[in-house]
Amino acid sequence: MLRIVLLGFVSFCWCIAAPAAAPSQPNVVVIIADDQGWGDLSHRGNHSLSTPHLDRLREQGTSFERFYVQPVCAPTRAELLTGRYAQRDGVRGVSNGAERLDPRTPTLADAFSAAGYRTAAFGKWHNGTQAPYHPLCRGFDTFYGFTSGHWGHYFDPLLDHDGRLTYGNGFLPNDLTDHAIHFLTGETTQPAFVWLAYNTPHSPMQVPDRWWQRHKDQELSERGTLAEQEDIDHTRAALAMVENLDWNVGRLLAGLDESNRARDTIVVYLSDNGPNGHRYNVGLRGKKGWTDEGGVRSPLLMRWPDHIPAGQTIEEPVAAIDVAPTLAELTGIELPSSVDRDGLSFAPLVTGEHSEMPPRTLFSYWNGSSAARRQTFLLDDQQRLYDLASDPNQTVDVGSEHPEITAQLTAELQEWKTRWQVDQPAVPRPFTVGDGCLPLTQLPARDATTRGNARHSNQYHNCTYITDWSSPDDAIAWDVEVVEPGRYAATLYYTCAEANVGS
Repeated sequence: MLRIVLLGFVSFCWCIAAPAAAPSQPNVVVIIADDQGWGDLSHRGNHSLSTPHLDRLREQGTSFERFYVQPVCAPTRAELLTGRYAQRDGVRGVSNGAERLDPRTPTLADAFSAAGYRTAAFGKWHNGTQAPYHPLCRGFDTFYGFTSGHWGHYFDPLLDHDGRLTYGNGFLPNDLTDHAIHFLTGETTQPAFVWLAYNTPHSPMQVPDRWWQRHKDQELSERGTLAEQEDIDHTRAALAMVENLDWNVGRLLAGLDESNRARDTIVVYLSDNGPNGHRYNVGLRGKKGWTDEGGVRSPLLMRWPDHIPAGQTIEEPVAAIDVAPTLAELTGIELPSSVDRDGLSFAPLVTGEHSEMPPRTLFSYWNGSSAARRQTFLLDDQQRLYDLASDPNQTVDVGSEHPEITAQLTAELQEWKTRWQVDQPAVPRPFTVGDGCLPLTQLPARDATTRGNARHSNQYHNCTYITDWSSPDDAIAWDVEVVEPGRYAATLYYTCAEANVGS
């Protein structure tokens, strides 16, 4: 009998193994911060925080000056996994099922698994909860984290461990790092692919006192591009959370050193979109949700000793769609040939074989706003053209000086939007129940529809519960597709006053 779990609400040192023989292929660790901006690093001139381990990662490897992601979480993650623009594979939102990645499109994890890698995803997934969208159905051998785009509590939270509910241990980023270190440093010669997707500095702005104390009364030495819109306490919490991320990255790098795996491991560090607030961003226009530079320009750091030059800086524009083909080329694995990809490998850039990418246009889109980038030029959502080489902060419209470039980018952007119908609303898809990939199906409150007085606790459904469900006329429902006929057991988790239990 399969079991369905209706989640009506959400309540909220590993030892290093002895050094093992190096794997025949390099390990790969992709680290994704959540809502960390371009300016949330001390090596970007932000003196309000300290990120020594990320600074060291930059010094020991290669950093990119123009790495582009999408303006929000789920589309970026889909593009990292597939090498394709997210809209092609049904990812058109961040909740209500619009974040689900088409299961027909193979992922980077599928490719690593087929090549003999152990694969693990730790942290935030945000590309689907039920099978066949769940990480265990997308090429990962193990998963520990949460599948929505937002989690409501970061201390000892309720989590998904290989498709079953469990509770975390302490502050979530620390817990995720513990699991990643343990997976990477076990006694095995089989190479590992690890997807370590942190949940911070995304809200809720929760961080242990160890990091908060330094920032709680801090006078910020750098301010947001739109300083009048900056929430100072929010910024202080974000800086504390980034310093915690830096500490955790330092622990992971130390684990690789102590297990003698550092030289055989490719480490990639990036963020999924711009900062979640108007805080210091090196003068770039915009933040999370914007298609301007501040919303989509992300840090990208890559280290692989003896293969990727240390201290190298790359100016060529690259994007999230390029990461999968790049890692495939660096490791010698093959991506499935059953689908075409939008991304190109930038492995020749990081190895020093080439200094330029082929000329092409990169596209950004979110919530009706779009932008096109080609070489140093940016066409923004208002049809303004900027030369980012001389004007990275988008202050001077040079469209009148380059009408041919404006016309070209306008046409290319329109063709891209039309081809993938990016302005069309997400096509409703039922939530799957009974897919054989998982024995248990979660139907979270965030994905339910409501009737009567019953309502979600927040307009953004990523991590919500249903409240005011107090009358027989009230109801909640999930639009489901039962994949396999059979008899199903359902368990509903709810909370109420003790006197009302069983009502």
